[in-house]
Amino acid sequence: MKQVLTKSTEETRELARQFACSLKHGDCVALIGSLGSGKTEFTRGITDVFNCTEQLTSPTFTILNIYNGSRSGETFTIHHFDWYRLNSPEELYNIGFEEYLYGNGVSVIEWADKFPDLVPKTAKRIELHRSTESERLITFAQSFPLR
Repeated sequence: MKQVLTKSTEETRELARQFACSLKHGDCVALIGSLGSGKTEFTRGITDVFNCTEQLTSPTFTILNIYNGSRSGETFTIHHFDWYRLNSPEELYNIGFEEYLYGNGVSVIEWADKFPDLVPKTAKRIELHRSTESERLITFAQSFPLR
């Protein structure tokens, strides 16, 4: 387990960029944290590394946004889930979420703790906590190399 305290939105995004360098096809990132803890900013840092040109928005109302990008000349698809407003797992099954989570893209799930049994066992789990207005304590369940 590794903990990092970021002191600004940009530091949170930079930490996410460093983390994203370790991601590969088929990976899943499970983000856990309350409202305002930095989950969407962390996801923005991930999409920065994959050179996604679409503006990342929180998919709260759509459940899933898909971004196309590339890293080092290799194409990637980022599946950005937000489970906040979901009431039951059936809503995920209705959109065929398993095809995304277990496919070749990189999946990022905000509010992954809402349906923990649906999160792949191999997911990289990250907890974000708002310490102050600008500081976030970010805990990685698995270690990864930081630059």
